[in-house]
Amino acid sequence: MIYGYARVSTADQNLDRQKDALYKYGIDELFCEKMSGAKKQRPELDRLLKVVESGDTIVIESLSRLGRSVIKQYF
Repeated sequence: MIYGYARVSTADQNLDRQKDALYKYGIDELFCEKMSGAKKQRPELDRLLKVVESGDTIVIESLSRLGRSVIKQYF
């Protein structure tokens, strides 16, 4: 299966551009939400991660759709 994940930060933003790109890619199922990427709990992302299996693919329109926060680790 090829899953798509689309996210915008606020309720008044539009998901259409991301959805169009993901459907052009050929996804089988799409998970969407309107929620800040800084939130740790995102119900649709959590739901996606529960259904994905080994061998499946998750496609996003850009890396920033997964989140905005990055934890720096020093080695």
